[in-house]
Amino acid sequence: MGVLGNALYYMWHMGELRAIFQWKIWHQAVHERDEEKEPISLRRCFDYLEKTSRSFSAVIQELHPELLVPVTLFYLILRGLDTVEDDMTIPIDVKEPILRDFDNVIEKEGWNFTGNGPEERDRDLLVNFNVVIEEFLKIKPAYREIIRDITKKMGNGMADYASNAEHNRGINSVKEYEEYCHYVAGLVGEGLTRLFVESKLANPALLERPHLQESMGQFLQKTNIIRDIREDWDDKRRFWPKEIWSKYVDSFEDLFDPKNEEAALNCSSDMVLNALVHADECLFYLAGLKEQSVFNFAAIPQSMAIATLELVFRNPKIFHQNVKITKGQACALMVASSQNLRLVCDSFKTYTRKIQKKNTPKDPNFLKISVACGKIEQFIESIFPTQDPKILTEKAVAQADAAVSPEQAAKMAEEKKDTLIMLAIVFLSLFLLSSLFILIAWYLGARFDLAYDELKARNPLGSKVREL
Repeated sequence: MGVLGNALYYMWHMGELRAIFQWKIWHQAVHERDEEKEPISLRRCFDYLEKTSRSFSAVIQELHPELLVPVTLFYLILRGLDTVEDDMTIPIDVKEPILRDFDNVIEKEGWNFTGNGPEERDRDLLVNFNVVIEEFLKIKPAYREIIRDITKKMGNGMADYASNAEHNRGINSVKEYEEYCHYVAGLVGEGLTRLFVESKLANPALLERPHLQESMGQFLQKTNIIRDIREDWDDKRRFWPKEIWSKYVDSFEDLFDPKNEEAALNCSSDMVLNALVHADECLFYLAGLKEQSVFNFAAIPQSMAIATLELVFRNPKIFHQNVKITKGQACALMVASSQNLRLVCDSFKTYTRKIQKKNTPKDPNFLKISVACGKIEQFIESIFPTQDPKILTEKAVAQADAAVSPEQAAKMAEEKKDTLIMLAIVFLSLFLLSSLFILIAWYLGARFDLAYDELKARNPLGSKVREL
């Protein structure tokens, strides 16, 4: 949208506009970088962070000082690795050795890479990768070891896929799809968790639940793969597994044919279903993060992922253009997700219900998606039970009734009986006094018949009755 389009959009979405101002003007970072104490090489690393990541840059730079530099370097190293793997202009005999040896490369002072194609978006990062290595060698050995280990695993996984000629024509099975997402995203969840625990800013129990770490990465990666289907297809890449799309169309390119829109939408809902199964485990993981800035860093991308899943669900636009949530939606999610787990759960519940609302019985995945959405809401209900005032009142009354003894019940019944008797006496007294006053007035000569005739004369309804 252009300037005019944005203006018109936000005129009708004032809540989103308010969220933008709330985040940009009133948001206070939990921690702030002290740029004056940073060497030039570290400042350049943060410059590359801002250039290569619009979504993660802000939350990374608000991290606790203990994690700020390690996580920044971890991101840049993996971004460099991904830039080599993604570039289809690099010959496989050049690409594969770099990917497999990248964990050693990051400890070679002065190393850089100039072999990316001129159109590669993050080419400049690898051209000046020596500044990343310079800062990497300065961080604590424990952090270096974690980053090296994840880089080695990821590099080898990427190399396996890059060298697999069959993979270059696309992913075949759901199992292969899960493995690919593990290497490019699940390992990121593992590495970050180890960094969080090493810094003592997360619950060590998270290390005992690797499936939670895995889900954090898989949920983000699968969401991006669904959203970017058109962009990937234009780049001659295919990440949707054949095991899924072949149930709906004969060839992958048929998904982009408007004649097959309904089949394409059913296929996309199958992909969304595959991602939704990770949602409740992501919320479970977030409950184990102790420090606020670490929580914000992990929660904000997950909230944006569930909002993006709702956006792409049964949305035909994904097959023709790249779609994204609006800036206003993103800011609203960042505001909510930088506070506490309850508000993050509220965001998940909101977008899960929107998915349920868009779900249609015509979709062959209708029941499974309904179950998956119900599972998310059930998990949220288990940690944050709904506080319905009506239900709470009924429970309170029932508890109060249960707490009354037989003696107290008899006394309350007697008091109720006495109250009714008193009310009866009051009304009887009023009736007797009124009757006595009327009788005295008649005895003293009051002409009630004349008063009655006067009232009838003034009453138009009475005249009509007489005419009839």
